[in-house]
Amino acid sequence: MVFAVTHNTVLISDGGLATELEARGHDLSDDLWSARLLVDSPDEIVAVHEAFYRAGADIATTASYQASFDGFAERGFARREAERLLVRSVELARTARDNVDAGGWVAASVGPYGAALANGEEYQGRYGLSVAQLADWHRPRLEVLVSAQPDVLALETVPDVDEAEALAGLVGEFGTPAWLSYTIAGGHTRAGQPLEQAFAVAADVPEIVAVGVNCSAPADVLGAIEVARRVSGKPVIVYPNSGEEWEPSRRTWIGTSGFDANAATQWAAAGANIIGGCCRVSPADIAAIRRSGPTVSGTPEPCR
Repeated sequence: MVFAVTHNTVLISDGGLATELEARGHDLSDDLWSARLLVDSPDEIVAVHEAFYRAGADIATTASYQASFDGFAERGFARREAERLLVRSVELARTARDNVDAGGWVAASVGPYGAALANGEEYQGRYGLSVAQLADWHRPRLEVLVSAQPDVLALETVPDVDEAEALAGLVGEFGTPAWLSYTIAGGHTRAGQPLEQAFAVAADVPEIVAVGVNCSAPADVLGAIEVARRVSGKPVIVYPNSGEEWEPSRRTWIGTSGFDANAATQWAAAGANIIGGCCRVSPADIAAIRRSGPTVSGTPEPCR
């Protein structure tokens, strides 16, 4: 079944894959982050995807967020092996879906350029690269992920309008459905651009099937939903983190969780069509979102 989301349906996405892997005892301090387990412990990635599907998620997001050819090369992997690992990320999520036999979709995670730098720059943006340079960097990875035939691309944690423009142009070239999700602070992208400018990037790109925010504070979600709907005319996706903040120098999360699964009902009422969580959001949180019942119209048909 082709991935599709409408203004009349609410789907549930998964939560924080990497932080759930950490909760299972894995050290992800490596610059590849969760992508390291594509090599070391692929069965554990499957297990976490299964946990989120069983919790009620309709969508699993792959362990490719921080995977890049540069990062794999620094670990000694040849180009062909790196391609195989990117494809594996999609295959593992698909295996988990089939194991659980609950239907749903697989979203291939496409993290921003800053994520591959492994120094927290995805929360800043403004890398000093042009739109064309960013497109050149992203294109090879997207080509491989598209070849693995995920149901949708998750262009996520995008901090900067320039990077969004590069990614939007690429999915237009590939003709592949994708969602575009920014990381924001208040009413601006992390790079400081107004949300109206950010969400306008998606308005005329038919391949972008939803637009919204992720890995942002839960308190910023409601305002973003209104702007995303008004400016883009697209269905809206929201999957905030727990409300804690990432401290790059210490490689740890600080602060207090402000994630409340009951807020999902409010987000749905405001117009969100895909709702889930990002870092520090567990299968238990996703199950709580499912129980809170933020569904406007039915559930997805099984995907085989």
